[in-house]
Amino acid sequence: MKRDFSKSRLSIFVSYLRPHRRVFALDMFFSFLIAAVDLVFPYVSRWSMNTLLPNRAFGAFFAVMACMLAAYLLRSVFNYLITVIGHGMGMKVETDMRRDVFNHMQELSYSFFDKNRTGVLLARVTNDLFEVVELAHHGPENILICSLTIVGAMVVLLLINWRLALVLLVLLPVLIWFTMRQRRRMQEANREVKVKVGEINAAIESGISGIRTSKAFANEAEEDAKFDKANEAYRSSRNAFYKAMGLFNGGIEATVGIMQVAVIAAGGFLIMRGQMNYIDLITFTLYISTFTSPVRKLAQFMEIYTTGMAGFDRFLEIMRTQPDIKDAPDAEELTDVRGEIALEHVSFGYSEDRPVLEDVSLHIAPGETYALVGASGGGKTTLCHLIPRFYDVQEGRVLVDGHDVRSLTQASLRRNIGIIQQDVFIFAGTVMENIRYGRPEATDKEVYAAAVQAEIHEDIMQMPDGYQTFVGERGVQLSGGQKQRLSIARVILKNPPIIILDEATSALDSVTEVRIQESLDRLSEGKTCLVIAHRLSTVRRADRIAVVQGHRIAEEGSRVELLKLNGAYAALEQAQELK
Repeated sequence: MKRDFSKSRLSIFVSYLRPHRRVFALDMFFSFLIAAVDLVFPYVSRWSMNTLLPNRAFGAFFAVMACMLAAYLLRSVFNYLITVIGHGMGMKVETDMRRDVFNHMQELSYSFFDKNRTGVLLARVTNDLFEVVELAHHGPENILICSLTIVGAMVVLLLINWRLALVLLVLLPVLIWFTMRQRRRMQEANREVKVKVGEINAAIESGISGIRTSKAFANEAEEDAKFDKANEAYRSSRNAFYKAMGLFNGGIEATVGIMQVAVIAAGGFLIMRGQMNYIDLITFTLYISTFTSPVRKLAQFMEIYTTGMAGFDRFLEIMRTQPDIKDAPDAEELTDVRGEIALEHVSFGYSEDRPVLEDVSLHIAPGETYALVGASGGGKTTLCHLIPRFYDVQEGRVLVDGHDVRSLTQASLRRNIGIIQQDVFIFAGTVMENIRYGRPEATDKEVYAAAVQAEIHEDIMQMPDGYQTFVGERGVQLSGGQKQRLSIARVILKNPPIIILDEATSALDSVTEVRIQESLDRLSEGKTCLVIAHRLSTVRRADRIAVVQGHRIAEEGSRVELLKLNGAYAALEQAQELK
């Protein structure tokens, strides 16, 4: 179901309840019955004391009381049904929201994840949405029960004795004013709690992911200090929320107590003047309990409301974030790819004051191997990220087969590009699942063939469960070389016409590098290949080499041509003592 997240948050919230309207209606029906039982009992008690007892209709009196007992037993059943049905509906709403926010994050651009930590995003997909569930369940149900009970009780109180009811009507605006004022304070405090929860999750995620590094440097105390700082910030924000909530609950209890005392005092005064009888005062006090019970319930609900709406606001913040990179309305599918790549006067920076590339132009012919070399931070990886359109250029154009990448659909463009990076990401699954990620519909035989070509098949067969071996979080069970060859097998299975190799072998030992380089050579046969390398030995067989320096391409040509120039490339080779 497509939703318009530019609408008000109430409209959006209702749109998540709408698909479950039958369950919602059932929940509201049982809530209505609970409110009806609460309203009927004091009135029936008054009628029994005024009519049945004076007329000595004791049998009828106890029959009525038995009926009320049955009604309260049914009320407990309705409460059970509300708990089961309501929480079930809330879980469905949570599932829908979690699916939507995860799907939306998949559509967001690289720049979004550059600015947001994983732990913070995790908090928004888990903790925040759990509290939204509580709101989705308890919100409509509590509002209906409490509103019906309060309004119904007030109507009956006016009918019993309008003078005494006026006492409550005078105090009620004070209660409403106090509630609204404190609700805003609680919401602001809870929003700060959400931020701090995200920071704690980020600290935990960072600490666990980097546990091997912290142990290697014996920096466990440093990690503890970082976590303690985030934990203390969370504690302080939570204390601020509890203070606001305590003031709110204390104020509600004080107001409710004043109501009860005021009613008894005013009722006693009316009895003294002969304007009220004891039975009506007893009934009135019963209705006061009926009246104040939902008031207390609403006070408890305010905590659920503030935490739930704070979570919902953070959910909307992500859902209203638009990707920087979007398909044009008339975007075309990239088909029959030859592999020609061109950059025309391209300039790019991650911010206006940080240029990474300035006026870069190059042309790569179909099937050509083109290498980018130069010092770290020169913009080589950034240049490669512009080709699959992970970022958009600020000036100039990036072309694939003569098409501006901005005129193509992102999916079709990226389907035709395979990327192997130095820092390979391995999913927490089996070897088979990780290789098949390159082409999910591939058969087992095709996966085996890709593994053989990547020279990882023999290693896999020696693993405890072969292709069904669980590789652990981020492939912790695999060696560096195995991870690289697994990523190569993944791209071999994808079989794209354009391949980008970003420092694919720089972190490996020379023996493993030779094996992987042979796999890469087979992978790149007949394909356009863009190679980023610091080890110049890996690019000697490239058709052309470009030296990226000072945000520009300083030199370009074959290795022989660049050595003859005796410029930047020759200096790099001399620095690495290549012969």
